[in-house]
Amino acid sequence: MNRMAIATVSLAAAALLSGCIEETGSSVSGSMPTAAEQACLQRTTIETNNPDVVVLSSSFSQAGTEVIVGVGPQQAPWQCIYYSDGSTTQPMSLTNEGFL
Repeated sequence: MNRMAIATVSLAAAALLSGCIEETGSSVSGSMPTAAEQACLQRTTIETNNPDVVVLSSSFSQAGTEVIVGVGPQQAPWQCIYYSDGSTTQPMSLTNEGFL
């Protein structure tokens, strides 16, 4: 895939995700979600098969950025770690909830 196609796909994904984000924690309210938040929102959506996801908080560290994602109408918390190489951990339920 060429750079223009990658940029187009990235912008489209960011636009889709920006409509379903509630930012708290380290993000500035109303700003575009960080790369870590976007990646964890996407991975959590896939893991839970539930597109109703919001960022509850995110905490940066040199080891990795922890993103807590709320899933579903009850915003069940899920944890995801984003690393500087762009990889993430498999999202993990903090309450064993969040599936459809």
